[in-house]
Amino acid sequence: MQKAKRASIEFCLQWQSSFCRHYDRRYVEKIDFWRDLLPGTLQEHISALLPGEKYRETFDPGVLVPGYSDKNIIEFPRGLFAGRNGETIQPVPGRFYPKRYAWRALNSFPDDPTPFRLMEATDKTLTADTNHPLATYQAAVEATMIKQLKAVVQRGGSANDLTDLLTSDGPGMQSPGGQFYNDIYRHYPFRRDNEEEDKEFYRSPRLVHHLDSTARSHLRRIYERLLSPGMRVLDLMSSWESHIPEKLKTCEVTGIGLNREELETNRQLSNYNVHDLNKNPILPYKDQYFDAAVCTVSIEYLIRPREVIAEVARVIRPGGIFVVAVSERWFSGKQISLWADLHPFERQGFVLNYFLHEKAFIELQTESLRGYPRPAEDKYSNQISFSDSLFIITGRRA
Repeated sequence: MQKAKRASIEFCLQWQSSFCRHYDRRYVEKIDFWRDLLPGTLQEHISALLPGEKYRETFDPGVLVPGYSDKNIIEFPRGLFAGRNGETIQPVPGRFYPKRYAWRALNSFPDDPTPFRLMEATDKTLTADTNHPLATYQAAVEATMIKQLKAVVQRGGSANDLTDLLTSDGPGMQSPGGQFYNDIYRHYPFRRDNEEEDKEFYRSPRLVHHLDSTARSHLRRIYERLLSPGMRVLDLMSSWESHIPEKLKTCEVTGIGLNREELETNRQLSNYNVHDLNKNPILPYKDQYFDAAVCTVSIEYLIRPREVIAEVARVIRPGGIFVVAVSERWFSGKQISLWADLHPFERQGFVLNYFLHEKAFIELQTESLRGYPRPAEDKYSNQISFSDSLFIITGRRA
């Protein structure tokens, strides 16, 4: 019987839209070089990598995913668009929806999760773009060897299709476009299902994590990569932990949040302010005081994000970096009403649109991280296989 090399590898799908650079990272715990399907010459190159080594290969449009075709622009009667149980959904041009919402019109099946972008909507018809969101983009795949695994005797079994793992369920959807992104501020400030005063909701400290320990570890590494020792850092919408790694302990971190006890508990803060940004988006700091700002899994609570981001731009020096981290967990009801309806990659695009609207930031980038195993000690480990996904948006002050 044949033995095959196996490895744990982090892959990064790299592409560039007209808005910014995108890096979609996906960890694959067991790549089997005997039976798994890898595009191009990835298999022969990455099978020889040592831990920590990288290999990168570029693919033209239409190679990783089917290329763009006008035949995939489909107009159909509006009555064929409905939710899973037939519920009425107001179609919004520019939004992505799963094909199951219009499976009869799109020659699909009732449970098809494949996304399509709604192009146009009239009283009688809808127009769907069923091309893959990455259909027009050149993309590169970078593989980083995490660890080599013991070879095993092959006895058959299922195969991973790496291309599908990297490109399905979201990548490409974070590139904002269409009427939706022109109209999102029509009803502004944003509304929330729970309109209770924030100072009341946050009166009692919530010393809880919004991310599992693996995701928190990855977030600290991201901050370590993007920030530098000695920086003045604003921790926007801060709580009892700032996720600043030990290597950045010389940073002067200023927290601004809603609960004094949470902020006092945060040992990473040099100082703090109790301040309700939904009541008053003006930051109580001097112009260009900070070298960087971070906002960790909280931006979905802002009802006036334009004003807050404009203030962040004011208090960061030119060249300073603003990093926003988004997860798939939040205090239900306190997020802006639209947030929960969006696909996770659409949420990333939604925040990217904030940056684009402000026009004060350059070198925009998005980064996603998915696929790492959930830590065994996590209370959800018996329900959820993967660690919490991270969606990062960054920009530098112009």
